[in-house]
Amino acid sequence: MAYSRRKSHEITVGNLCLGGENPIRVQSMTNTSTMDTEASVAQILRIAEAGGELVRLTTQGTREAENMDVISQAVRQAGCSVPLVADVHFNPNVADVAAHYCEKVRINPGNYVDAARQFKQLEYTDEQYAQELQKIEDRLLPFLAICREHGTAVRIGVNHGSLSDRIMSRYGDTPAGIVESCMEFLRICVRHNFINVVISIKASNTVVMVQSMRLLVQEMEKEGMTFPLHLGVTEAGEGEDGRIKSAVGIGALLTEGIGDTIRVSLSEAPEKEIPVARQLVDMIPECTRLRQEAEESIQDDTVTLRLQASSLEELQLKASMAVGALFIDKKAHELNIEADGFNEDTLRDLADSILQAARIKFVKTEYISCPGCGRTLYDLEGTIHKIKAATAHLKGLKIAIMGCIVNGPGEMADADYGYVGAARGKVSLYKGKECVEKNIPEEEAVERLLQFIEEDLKQKE
Repeated sequence: MAYSRRKSHEITVGNLCLGGENPIRVQSMTNTSTMDTEASVAQILRIAEAGGELVRLTTQGTREAENMDVISQAVRQAGCSVPLVADVHFNPNVADVAAHYCEKVRINPGNYVDAARQFKQLEYTDEQYAQELQKIEDRLLPFLAICREHGTAVRIGVNHGSLSDRIMSRYGDTPAGIVESCMEFLRICVRHNFINVVISIKASNTVVMVQSMRLLVQEMEKEGMTFPLHLGVTEAGEGEDGRIKSAVGIGALLTEGIGDTIRVSLSEAPEKEIPVARQLVDMIPECTRLRQEAEESIQDDTVTLRLQASSLEELQLKASMAVGALFIDKKAHELNIEADGFNEDTLRDLADSILQAARIKFVKTEYISCPGCGRTLYDLEGTIHKIKAATAHLKGLKIAIMGCIVNGPGEMADADYGYVGAARGKVSLYKGKECVEKNIPEEEAVERLLQFIEEDLKQKE
């Protein structure tokens, strides 16, 4: 299996060319308030210094979108030319404003025109469904006109956690629904000859993310589309778990030649994402070879992976990237890793972590935690560490820790329990998709979550 990258057309994001024959670009997102110009500029510069080639900022409202102009000017004055991307949810008017000031605007099909997800079953006749699609086109065209006038690129970014009730009602919670949510917007872009577009489909579940991206490529090929693709596992977490999970999902696709730009979403300072993303890109040729060797090794339902690594992080990334697709596709259910310089316990723990990231088996607590952004409503990193310290012994349990309501509760729909920012200093607790406590003061929320988990588990005994 030799590496061959999928052919895409080139787009421009400011002074950056993406897709086509260009290198795979790495990017990140600020976790500062977009109204805090000084902090946002400082973080953008740190990301750029670390090697980030695009930087995204959240724009919840028109104030934030307008302040992108101020931030952009300050970044350029500092001698940094990295393109800036506005992240828009729920309000298409904000996207219109941001398109005047940013090199790229990300819109989410799940909440661009459709109402926010409520997990409601909706019924449409074919005529009514067509009318809903027309609403999307009517609202999207003015935005595309602004982007065309200002040379602004567009990212159509689908999140598994924010699919609309309309899509869910017709297609279910499936890769087909995820892909159709994206294709609806792409068809409009093609009809109106706007092709300065990059696409992303993200999920916290690596299997869903990989299957959806593969299906998207197939559907685009059927319709003659060659848009470049952005890869990421959203809500991947932090530390080694976040790195392994990201490498499993992103690496599976990169070794198949899919992907023109990537982000490793870690619940850490955003500049720490860049070296990890860079390593994944640099490892593509070797991991493509290792993947083939690992597949050829399968015997008795076990993959044997032999590799060399100079550090634990390199070992984690390389192993996860090399065999992620094999387990996502369930070609085997056990993993044996052989690597000189690492003890058996380390290798066994890594194998278990890869199998869990690929949804093969669950041997430890799983944390679905977002990387944070300007929408985050509490101390995300500190909260994650507190919750992990208190729940690490609950093997097989899934706990979601989400900065805001944009992807929670949708992205954490298969989690057992959820901790979601509801307002500044306020947190809501979830059991599955059900909100069980609203607007708890942040200083009380972690203890309330732990208490609720303890009581709920006792009831199940």
